Order: sequence, then structure tokens, then C-alpha cells
Amino acid sequence: MARGQLQRAGSGCSPSVGVRVQPWRRKCVVGVLLRLHGSTSSFNREDDVANIKSQIKRNLQNEKRRLRNKGVRSEIRTRTKNAIAAVGTDDEVQALRTAIKRLDKSAAAGVIHKNQAANRKSRLMRRVNAMRAAD
Repeated sequence: MARGQLQRAGSGCSPSVGVRVQPWRRKCVVGVLLRLHGSTSSFNREDDVANIKSQIKRNLQNEKRRLRNKGVRSEIRTRTKNAIAAVGTDDEVQALRTAIKRLDKSAAAGVIHKNQAANRKSRLMRRVNAMRAAD
């Protein structure tokens, strides 16, 4: 289809009216991200993305941050579970200290809000203290 022609409804586009096809639309962000991260998490679709250079860069940055934050959040959950599981054992203090440290570091990095980190630490300490009292 040539530049400027209309693509009719029913031929792959969802709107009920004709949509102007822009062949210079960037679909390369998907390929770049797959090469960068080797992940097909949310980039296995053929959606059109922005054709503005700054927005393409912003999309790349957002995806990098999302993947980095995903690992940090996963580690927070793991450390919290380990701290709860370690209650009553020899490495209880170390596991609890590590979980609190990871929460503080993720708040400092901006992955979670500092108030959210404080709430999670408070909730973790309440659970640990309740488990200690139950033993």
C-alpha cells in the first residue's frame, strides 16, 4: 500500500473508518528491546509505536527500567518470604536484616515509594513478632 492511501476497515485495523497508513511508523523498538534483553515478555506483539524520536527513546528507557524494577521487586518478595521462614532459626536476625536492607535500597532507588517501604517493614516486623510470640 502506498504512502497516504487509506486502509479500509476489516483489513487488519480495528476502527470502523479508514485509517491512514504510515509506513514510517517504528516497529523496530520491539527488535531492539529483544536484542537488549533477550526477553519477549510484553514485546511479542506487532503494535505500532511512536514515530517521534524522543518518544522512541522514552519507550526504550521505560522498558529497561521496567525490567530492572521487576527483578528488584522479585528480590524484595523473596527476601521477605525468607525472613518469615527463618523465624525461630539461627539465621533469623540475618534474614530479617537483609529483607529490611533490600526494602530500604529499593526505596532509595525509586522502585517503590519510601512510605511503601516503611509500611512493608512495619508489616514484616509485626508478622515476625507475632510468630515469635506464638512460639
